[in-house]
Amino acid sequence: MNLGHFGFSYIGLIYMILLEVPNILWARRKPEGYDPSGENKVLLAFERIGQVLCTATVLFFSDTNPKRVEPWLFWLIASALLMVLYECYWLRYFRGGHTWEDFYRPFLGVPVPGATLPVVAFLLLGIYGQLVWLIAAAVILGVGHIGIHLQHIRNQNNQSLGTVEYRRKPGNEKEQDRF
Repeated sequence: MNLGHFGFSYIGLIYMILLEVPNILWARRKPEGYDPSGENKVLLAFERIGQVLCTATVLFFSDTNPKRVEPWLFWLIASALLMVLYECYWLRYFRGGHTWEDFYRPFLGVPVPGATLPVVAFLLLGIYGQLVWLIAAAVILGVGHIGIHLQHIRNQNNQSLGTVEYRRKPGNEKEQDRF
């Protein structure tokens, strides 16, 4: 691990674009009933601090730019695959009815995918760059962002008696699944 090398990261810019574009679109197509007003203030502080730290470290430390083929490249590839899955998750949401279920149901077995996929992608990117600041920032972000999403699910489940109904397969088969 190292403290990093200042410089522009084009990989970081790509990640930020992949992260922000769907979130900007989501701001106009939020699920019905989405209400952030009751979010835990401590988790919100972790989320905001993590967002700022992740953005700064991913853009202004060049350690995440690939230099050559090396064994550490595995971490970059794994991170990039998670970002591809994150984009696929958003495609599912935007192609669906913009419902609460579309937003929070697992994606390929990943719980709270809108929070989990990018956080783990940034964590793996930090491991690839051996950048302690990005790893720490991703952990801080994860505590807040994943925690807030889990809180939303818990609050929604309390309102709907603990279950969320959604279609798992095309057709009329419905299944109840506990988050």
